[in-house]
Amino acid sequence: MNKVILLIPYYNNSDGLMKSLKSIDENEELDVLIVDDGSVNKFDENLAISSFKAKGKVFFEYLRNNKGIETALNTGLDIILNKEYKYIARLDCGDVCLGKRFGIQEKFLNENPSVKIVGSNVLAVDSNDKFLYSINLPLKDQEIKNKMYFNSMLIHPAIMFSVEILKTVGMYSLNYKSAEDYAFFFSISKFYKMENINEYLTQIEINEKGISLQKRKQQVACRIRIIKEHFYFGFYPIYGLIRNYILLILPYSFILFLKKIKK
Repeated sequence: MNKVILLIPYYNNSDGLMKSLKSIDENEELDVLIVDDGSVNKFDENLAISSFKAKGKVFFEYLRNNKGIETALNTGLDIILNKEYKYIARLDCGDVCLGKRFGIQEKFLNENPSVKIVGSNVLAVDSNDKFLYSINLPLKDQEIKNKMYFNSMLIHPAIMFSVEILKTVGMYSLNYKSAEDYAFFFSISKFYKMENINEYLTQIEINEKGISLQKRKQQVACRIRIIKEHFYFGFYPIYGLIRNYILLILPYSFILFLKKIKK
């Protein structure tokens, strides 16, 4: 039995799902769980299975109504907890795996048992696969935890984590719309060591219709709430609050411009 399962929430993006599944290297050893969040535009199960070439199985779960990504993720986690997987990986529809991502991350976690969640550097492209910018993240635990007050230092669709984390921190919170991953990572940071691998293992799609752009102000507002809940008087929380209040005001087009300059 595979020790890794990939959790993919699905909502009205069949082309993106197939693109993501096709990007998984055929030599990878992992299973996939796709949770349909009450979509109107369904995907073809047979096409999904045939698009997945790796050494594993594809499982499906369907929510009757659209409940939001947090509920879709938690539904998937509930199912996974009843099985015997060691690690859970994440990917979003339209995002692409680079190289043998899952094998690299599984090996890293096996060789570094004190680390319970690992991410990687990421490439960002637009909906036409045109390169936008690269995301180079801090690699070591303390720097990640310090800079979490600025923004998430783990990219959600690029992570793999130990199932045992869930026994301590629980599931994704339903109280932080569009920032459920940020809240989840902050909870993990209080108990476990986290690191990033200094390789580009995932390519993420920046889609103007995506949740993070459509609901960016909501996302930043929730991020501010999370920072306040974990606040202490120090440079990182104070600077993080100021930075996020500024981001709340700035238009995303300007932020994207700055990211492209830094690429």
